[in-house]
Amino acid sequence: MNLSRPATASTIPEGFPPVDPERWPDVARLPRTSPARTAVARRLVERAFARLPLRVATPDATFRLPRPRGGGAGEPTLTLHNPDAFHRRIGAGGLIGFGESYMAGEWDADDLVGVLTVLARHVDDLVPAPLRRLRGAWVRRRPAVDRNTPDGARENIHRHYDLSNELFALFLDPGLTYSAAVFDPPPTAGPRGDGELAIAQHRKIDRLLDLAEVGQGTELLEIGTGWGELAIRAAARGARVRTITLSEEQLDLARRRIADAGAADRVSVELLDYRAVRGRYDCVVSVEMIEAVGAEYWSEYFTGLRRLLAPGGRVALQAITMPHERMLVTARTHTWISKYVFPGGLIPSPEAIARESAAAGLRITHDSGYGDHYAETLRQWRERFLHEETAVASLGFDRVFRRTWEFYLAYSEAGFRSRYLDVRQLRLTADDTDVTP
Repeated sequence: MNLSRPATASTIPEGFPPVDPERWPDVARLPRTSPARTAVARRLVERAFARLPLRVATPDATFRLPRPRGGGAGEPTLTLHNPDAFHRRIGAGGLIGFGESYMAGEWDADDLVGVLTVLARHVDDLVPAPLRRLRGAWVRRRPAVDRNTPDGARENIHRHYDLSNELFALFLDPGLTYSAAVFDPPPTAGPRGDGELAIAQHRKIDRLLDLAEVGQGTELLEIGTGWGELAIRAAARGARVRTITLSEEQLDLARRRIADAGAADRVSVELLDYRAVRGRYDCVVSVEMIEAVGAEYWSEYFTGLRRLLAPGGRVALQAITMPHERMLVTARTHTWISKYVFPGGLIPSPEAIARESAAAGLRITHDSGYGDHYAETLRQWRERFLHEETAVASLGFDRVFRRTWEFYLAYSEAGFRSRYLDVRQLRLTADDTDVTP
């Protein structure tokens, strides 16, 4: 069944406000691409959808694409408001075009996470095997400007974490912890109440501090301050904490929160790149920061961790991971996430972490995953974000931004629900061989 209709003069659905072409140039206008390329994209999309447990709605009808196996009840519905624009964007930009089409309002879903989870579970089957060899003809390379050089890393962090402290406060827990929580009982027992998020975030922090054996008199380095909650809890254990960040917004608020907690005499916060840190520490803690390092700098990152450890020291690392083969593909590709959410970011594989840490002289002594907990964390963030839509708009974030972040949070949740992504807590140790600080 053909999912197209005659092209309209505008890609914007009725009632959708105009898109700011200066802020969102690739969303405000359709990409230039050949009719043949659009036709190929349409055929591939129809072929993929026909094999997936999805329903599709167009301006003319709602239907379930025919396929050999049964089912249909409870399948999420993807609604195409402008099928021609949808296929054209995918033909020009692949998955980037798929995301931009959502940002533009050209498609919606009754269950966005459900649709994206189906796609994530079948990501390797969406394109026929013979055509995967031609992938280089339509995917884009990561822009050189996004490389995580010292200057580039600061700009990349600025583009995400310096958006607005008020924005993050609208959907995070009161401690402003922007990483996976640990729920008890686990989310497989059912969704957790919103009031449990703060407790679950403290449970996660405490597990990391336990892994690092943080206690009275511990000299702790934190790489990636966030808004200071881990540093505050470490100081409450009697540790002396040095924490570093590249986000000026986080720096200012973290300092205020640490002072308000009465921990300013035990915690110092600095605007500093991890590559510039000197000294030796009993332990180093880094929570979901490795994803912002970039593959070309992983060796330098792990070498730095080893160099910064005092004899007998420990590293507690929390990292999102993906399968190794997918990581290799993603590392070469400019993705929707890298374009609009985390420039310069790359999620490592467990194999990459093991290889790079071993090469730096570090040994993994603990490794546990809990991806289901991240899915629940993201569900709560996404629902809070959507509930606060008016407040987000009052901060000056337009509708395209709000759809971008809804898509980002749903896309991430789907990655964990499909087990395409995982999150792991690791403990790494080194021998006592001297390393020049």
